[in-house]
Amino acid sequence: MSGHSKWNNIQGRKNAQDAKRGKIFQKLSREIYMAARSGGPDPDGNPQLRLMLDKARAANMPKDNVKRAIDKSTGADGANYEEITYEGYGPGGVAVLVHALTDNRNRTASAVRADFTRNGGNLGETGSVSFMFDRRGYIAIAREGLDVDEDQMFEDVIDAGAEDLQTSDDVFEIYTDPKDFTAVRDALEKKYDLANAELTMIPKNYVPVPADKVEQFERMLDRLEDEDDVSEVYHAGELPED
Repeated sequence: MSGHSKWNNIQGRKNAQDAKRGKIFQKLSREIYMAARSGGPDPDGNPQLRLMLDKARAANMPKDNVKRAIDKSTGADGANYEEITYEGYGPGGVAVLVHALTDNRNRTASAVRADFTRNGGNLGETGSVSFMFDRRGYIAIAREGLDVDEDQMFEDVIDAGAEDLQTSDDVFEIYTDPKDFTAVRDALEKKYDLANAELTMIPKNYVPVPADKVEQFERMLDRLEDEDDVSEVYHAGELPED
C-alpha cells in the first residue's frame, strides 16, 4: 500500500457527489434492497445490511426510503438485480474499477463503455486492473479539534484490531482486514467521531493523473458516478488537492 492519502481523493470528490444527493439515495436504496434480499431484513443477523444502513445514515438518507427498500426485498415482485464489476483505464492510463447493480447487463455495459471512451479512457477485460487493488476496511478520523497524538491513536487502533495507521496533518487513516472492519469501527466509534468508515477497494499504488488530463479524468468519474446502475467507482489516480 502506498503512502498516498485516500483522504485527499475523498475530499476532492465530495462536492461533486453532494450535488447528486437524490441519485445517491436511489443507489443506496438498491444496495439496501440487495443486502436485505440476500441476507434477510434483520441487520442484527445480516452484516452487509448493517453496513448499508450505516452508509445510508451517513448520507442522511430518510428513514422512509430505507424502510421501503427493505420492505421491497421481502416481496415477490422485486427486481432481479445482479452485481457486475467493470475494469478499465482512464485518461493517463489510470486504473479504474466500476461496481454496478443492474437488471439489464447490456444497458449498463453500453453506458459504462461510452463513459470511458468518450472521456479518453478504455474499458478492459475482466481481471485487467482488479489485481491492482485490495479489498480493505477504511476508517478516517479528522484531527481538527482532536487532542490525541499519533502514539495514542496507534495504540487505540491496534487494540481495536486494525492493521495499519497512516497519519497526516489533517487526518488519521486506519486500514483493516475486511472481516475485522465492523469490530474495529465499533471499537473506535466508542472513543472518536469517525469522518468516514467503509469497505472499499484500495489501490496498491497510486498514479499521479497528468495535469493536462485531470479535467478529462474527473469528467469521466462524474459520468460514471451519475449512471443509475453504478454503485461505486474506484480508481488509482492521485488527484491534485484543491
